Amino acid sequence: MTTMLPPLTSIPAEIVAVQDYVPYAYERMSTQAWAYFSGGAADEQLIRRNEAGSPYRIWPRVLNDLSHASTQLHLLGQTYAFPIFLAPVAYQKLAHAEGELAAALGAAAMQTPFVISMQASQTIEAIAQHAPGPQWLQWYWQPDEAATELLLQRAVAAGVQAIVLTVDAPVNGIRNTEQRAQFALPDQVAAVNLKGMQIITPPVVGAGQSPLFGTGYLATRPTWHEVAHFIKQSPLPVFLKGILHPLDAEQAVQVGAAGIVVSNHGGRVLDAAPTAWEVLPLIAQAVDQRIPILMDGGIRRGTDVFAALALGAQAVLIGRPYVYALAAAGAAGVAHVLHILRAEFEVAMALAGCAQLADIKRSNLMPMD
Repeated sequence: MTTMLPPLTSIPAEIVAVQDYVPYAYERMSTQAWAYFSGGAADEQLIRRNEAGSPYRIWPRVLNDLSHASTQLHLLGQTYAFPIFLAPVAYQKLAHAEGELAAALGAAAMQTPFVISMQASQTIEAIAQHAPGPQWLQWYWQPDEAATELLLQRAVAAGVQAIVLTVDAPVNGIRNTEQRAQFALPDQVAAVNLKGMQIITPPVVGAGQSPLFGTGYLATRPTWHEVAHFIKQSPLPVFLKGILHPLDAEQAVQVGAAGIVVSNHGGRVLDAAPTAWEVLPLIAQAVDQRIPILMDGGIRRGTDVFAALALGAQAVLIGRPYVYALAAAGAAGVAHVLHILRAEFEVAMALAGCAQLADIKRSNLMPMD
């Protein structure tokens, strides 16, 4: 990848599935940017397991009445066209010159909620002005209470509908692909919404010292007590992202979370963690419909969306698929990926005999041995 190609000005006819964008994105990203977006933790076994997609088979049903079919999702008092969100992905100007502006515009064109990363390379205000669609804001815990309050006020003023607090990364995963590529942010890319905020990062330690324990860094990370306080004080509903254990899902309900996102952080934190597919049924059972469940990690087909809803999720999020489309074709690519997934999802619903999202149940999946 010595010479990066410019973004496509039109969508090639051969791009008919989400994964068809991958080689086009590869040709248009720098080596370091590709390592950042495509890489994961350690040996990247979890990424491969994520990207295998749903292990479940959909059980077709015939001759059901589909005359009133719809993919509409009702969530937090809002109505969305279909149950697919764009997950928070940091530093999108690494993928495309317009970064989050283009991604949010593609999402708005498809009436899709766009979850802005706290480490976005465009401001919340610029994104909201450029793309008047539904937007949420992803959040990493910050110990600077004054700056936290200011950013929350900015989010409310910009029309953000919810906060997605990421709780599964108290420390960064060991990302060998990024290390080998010597990844570093270029000067023109930064977490612009955190400008002026006091950021506490893992310390540099000397020889013979623990690289993490005993340094005091973990004392700055939140516990359930701090998260409960944050949820209580937040002017917006708070989802907790990165839940993989039923006991943590139960705790999220108890502290007042508006919902949870079952996620392994795109395989970027702990390579030995389970996939969302493995734990989603257990978490759905623990939550028992008390709060909404969203899910991400390996959604590559509309049939994956169907399976996730059948297992108990209300909606799914996609990350890498839209970032690759963003790199390849900007806003048009992002909208196209969403159109592909929605079309595939509608076909899956029709062939399973489901006219509404509420009709999609565990019984629509073949029992697995």
